[in-house]
Amino acid sequence: MSVVETLGGRPVGRLLWGNSVQGTISVAFYGVYALTNAWFVARGVGPIAFAAVTLVSPVMLVLGAVATTVGAGGASLVSRGLGAGDLRQAARATGTAFLVFWTAAIVLGAAGVLLLDPLLTLLGVTDETRGYAHDYGLIVLAGSITATGFSSLVRAEGRMRFSTMLWVVPVVTQIVLDPLLIFGFDLGVRGAALGSVGGQAVSMLMSLWFFFLQRDRPYRVGLADLRPHWPTLRALVSVGAPSFLGGFGATLVVALVNNLLVAVGGAVLLSAYAICGRVGTFVLMPQLGISQGMQPLIGYDTGRGETGRADRARTLALRASVAYGTVACLLVVVFAEPVAAAFTDDPAVRAAAVGALRIIALSYPLAGVAILVSAYFQAVGRPVPSYAISTGVIIAVRVPLLLVFSLFGVLGLWISFPVAELVAAGAALAILSLLRRAEPGRRRLLGRRRTPSGPSSP
Repeated sequence: MSVVETLGGRPVGRLLWGNSVQGTISVAFYGVYALTNAWFVARGVGPIAFAAVTLVSPVMLVLGAVATTVGAGGASLVSRGLGAGDLRQAARATGTAFLVFWTAAIVLGAAGVLLLDPLLTLLGVTDETRGYAHDYGLIVLAGSITATGFSSLVRAEGRMRFSTMLWVVPVVTQIVLDPLLIFGFDLGVRGAALGSVGGQAVSMLMSLWFFFLQRDRPYRVGLADLRPHWPTLRALVSVGAPSFLGGFGATLVVALVNNLLVAVGGAVLLSAYAICGRVGTFVLMPQLGISQGMQPLIGYDTGRGETGRADRARTLALRASVAYGTVACLLVVVFAEPVAAAFTDDPAVRAAAVGALRIIALSYPLAGVAILVSAYFQAVGRPVPSYAISTGVIIAVRVPLLLVFSLFGVLGLWISFPVAELVAAGAALAILSLLRRAEPGRRRLLGRRRTPSGPSSP
C-alpha cells in the first residue's frame, strides 16, 4: 500500500493519531523556537528589544496568513485530487500555490520595506522601541519570500515524516544561528531576524527539492504547472481565503491589543503579553497538530466519496483538541509563576505575566474548536462556512469583546480572551450543526463527486 493509499485504507482513529503526532512534533519544534528566540532576545538584548520584536510580530502574521492561504487551498485541492486519482490536478494545484505565494511575498516584502516606518507607527511602536523594531522588521521583510516551506502540501499526500522534517531542520538551524548571531557576532535583534530568515531559507530549499526533483512521489511539479491556470487559481484562493482572513484578523487583534496595552501600561504590560503569546504558541501546538493531521484525511476521503470517514475524523479531532486544551489550561494555571520567571527577572513584568497567563489559559480548552471546524470546511471544499467562521469570529466576536472589556482596565482585557474563545467555539459548532441538519442530502452528493478541480459551491 502506497503512502497516499494509506489515507483511505487504515482505520480513521489510528491515522488521525499518527498524523496528529507528526503534525504536533512539527509545530512543537516551531514552538520551541518561538520560546528560545524570545529567551535569546530578552536575555541577550533586553526587555525593550523583546517588546519591540513583539510589536513587529503582526508583520510576520500577515506573511503567515498568505502562506496559510495557499497552503490550505492547495492542500484541499491536492488531497481531493489524489483521492479522485487526478494527479494532473494535484500537480497544477501545487504549482499554483508556489506561484501565488512567491508573487504575494515579493509584493508584500517590497511594500513593507518601503513603508516600514509608517507601518511601525501603526503597530504602536514608541520612541523607546522603534530602533529595535526597525532593525528586526527590515530583515524579516527583506527575506519574506522564504517564509514558508509548503508543509501543508506535503501533508496533503500523506508524507507526514517529510512534512515534520520541513519544520524540524529549519528550526534547529534557527536555534543554532540565534545565539551565534546575537551573542557571538553581537548583532542583537538583527541577529535574531537573520537567524529566522536563515532557517526559513533551509525550509524553502527542502520544499523545492521535494516537489520539483524527488522521484518517489505520485506526481512532480513541472514548469508548466507554474503557469497561471485560472480555474485552479480561483479554486485555491476561494478555499484558502478563509485562512488568510483568519490570519489577517489575528494580525489586527494582536495590533489592537498591543496598542491598548501601550496606552494602559506601556512596556511592562506589553512584555507580559509577549510572554503570554509565546507560551500560548508553544502550549497550543498540539491543537494545531490535530488540525493538520485531520485535513489530509478529510480531503482524501471526500475525494473518494467516503463522507462517513471524513465525519469521524472531524469528530475525533474535536474531542482530542478539547481534551488536550483542558489539560494544558490546568498546567499553565498551576505553573504560571515558574513559566514567567523563565523569561524575565523584572518583578513588574513577571507579576503582570503571571496574572495574565492564568486568565488567558482559561481559553485553551476551546481554542482549537473554531479553527478545526473552519479547517474541516476547507478540506471538503466548502469555503463559505469557513468564511463565516474565520471572518465572523474576528469581526463579530474578538474585536468587539476586546474593545468592550478593555473599558474595565487590564483585567477586563485579559478576561476578553477566554470569553471570546467560548463565543467563537459556540458559533462554529452552531454553524456545523445547522449545515448538517439542513443539508444531509447535499452533503452526500458532495461526498460522491470525483472531480476536485474546484471548490464545491457553498
